[in-house]
Amino acid sequence: MNIKKTISILVIIFLSTCAFAQWKPAGDKIKTKWTDSLDPKNILSEYPRPIMERCDWLNLNGLWFYAILPVGGNEPVQFDGKILVPFAIESSLSGVQKSVDEKHELWYERTFSIPSKWKDKDILLNFGAVDWKAEVFINDVKIGTHTGGYTPFSFDITPFIKPGKQKLVVKVFDGTDSGFQPRGKQVAKPEGIWYTSVTGIWQTVWIEPVNKKHISGIKNYSDIENCRLFINVNCKNSTCSDMIIVKVSEGSNVISTEKGSVGQELELAIPNAKLWTPESPFLYDINIDLISNGKIVDHVKSYSAMRKVSVKKDVNGIIRMQLNNKDYFQFGTLDQGWWPDGLYTAPTDEALLYDIKKTKEFGFNMIRKHVKVEPARWYTYCDRLGILVWQDMPSGDKIQSWQNHQFFVGNEMLRTAESESNYRKEWREIIDNLYSYPSIIVWVPFNEGWGQFKTVDICDWTKSYDPSRLVNSASGGNFFKAGDILDLHNYPGPDMYLYDTERVNVIGEYGGIGLPVESHLWRPEKNWGYIQFKNSKEVTDEYIKYAQMLKKMIKAGFSAAIYTQITDVEVEVNGLMTYDRKVIKIDEDRVKRINKEVCNSLAE
Repeated sequence: MNIKKTISILVIIFLSTCAFAQWKPAGDKIKTKWTDSLDPKNILSEYPRPIMERCDWLNLNGLWFYAILPVGGNEPVQFDGKILVPFAIESSLSGVQKSVDEKHELWYERTFSIPSKWKDKDILLNFGAVDWKAEVFINDVKIGTHTGGYTPFSFDITPFIKPGKQKLVVKVFDGTDSGFQPRGKQVAKPEGIWYTSVTGIWQTVWIEPVNKKHISGIKNYSDIENCRLFINVNCKNSTCSDMIIVKVSEGSNVISTEKGSVGQELELAIPNAKLWTPESPFLYDINIDLISNGKIVDHVKSYSAMRKVSVKKDVNGIIRMQLNNKDYFQFGTLDQGWWPDGLYTAPTDEALLYDIKKTKEFGFNMIRKHVKVEPARWYTYCDRLGILVWQDMPSGDKIQSWQNHQFFVGNEMLRTAESESNYRKEWREIIDNLYSYPSIIVWVPFNEGWGQFKTVDICDWTKSYDPSRLVNSASGGNFFKAGDILDLHNYPGPDMYLYDTERVNVIGEYGGIGLPVESHLWRPEKNWGYIQFKNSKEVTDEYIKYAQMLKKMIKAGFSAAIYTQITDVEVEVNGLMTYDRKVIKIDEDRVKRINKEVCNSLAE
């Protein structure tokens, strides 16, 4: 090794050591209790994809170099500093807390070493999510581009690996609300119900070793009437002579085994099937082997559940949602998945789990994941704990301009070809990514007319692409005879002001009871809720009053309800908990009791 290279490596090591010592959360906003325990050398260290898990992997989270440069420029020769991945650059936990507008790009760089035991393996580089357009370079070679802020993507970096350290560079562009991409509630200038923008890497980055022939994806669904589980395994570089072996276990006992050629759907008998419900969220373990020339060339662990979602007219002629062929009232919270310190990214895995646990403890059985997609571990936690999930498509396309009728044809938005293409691509990728999680039971393509377009077409496509779930065409939006659900929004109390005799009727948003809690506010003043009170008792009393109203509407025809919301978010103070998760704002016991009454309304 020459002297210049030795000095260069020593300088990098020195700078990295200094950066670890100097990292701290940026800004003076409120933070969660988990911020204090963060170790920049051990960030979100849990395996990021439990629905398809391998034993070997290497986490690349941690401190990377970053630079903000004008769009179209070359790779930086000098960086602005260090950023803690995978926290968006606008977040406190990134250690930076800077915004990136549509005239600039965000550059990342780090080096990593490939473990020697991975010799002769192919190496996959995996990103949980990057918002919005990511261009990836390995050792100064561009290896791929991905657009879409809410879906995972991978690259095989094997051909570009060299001896020693590997240089990884990621360039990100995100136009936020100036562009034509799905972006949820992010805006350049946050106010009211619109929140701080999120740019760049916001989920775990990792590498894993595989053989040339390897498993690339799993898709499963169940048939509870015939006690069957269907599994499709996608593979890379395999041929029809290669074989898949699937084993399903109940605890330590293997209860079903099936073999098939690569590309064939496998059907496994599940004797005496245990059905998955929020009250009994039983999961079956799955082990999958890829066999080539008589040898196991890949092995992954997964899981699945036996459950069915459907609709049926009850004895009173009301169309009800059913879980496992029984009427089941779904009652949950609007969950936006925002954090005061990490924005889109929970500070720790414990924090990611926390809101789900509290939702269950409050007596709810469902979550509406609102215009955001979570990391894979969040959905696995819903599967394990037993929470039904309504999954929204993140809205976008200049949704704040919805009142400008030049963008509309009738009551639907007129989108550009670019906008429509972005929407369709990402919606399909979201469904593909989340298909095998049994907790997800409803797809929600649109919210409140925000960017709503070609509703019947989008709804029909969603239903045909995944017939195993229900489709809520537009939660609180413009209504069409499409999908399975008519969804009303009303604040503050629930109200049934429309009724569809051919579809399930739900109140997709109501509540919004506000209570600002001093020292736990994103902003000390100008906070808001749909209605505000002064203390926990007043909030709890109002909550229970709305729940009693809701119980009467359930008998009249509502089959699900969603309360706004589980936590405060930025200047919204209508959460059951404060934004920093440090204060529960309601009487938990009283709320749990009334929630259980609501959930059991159809069983009375």
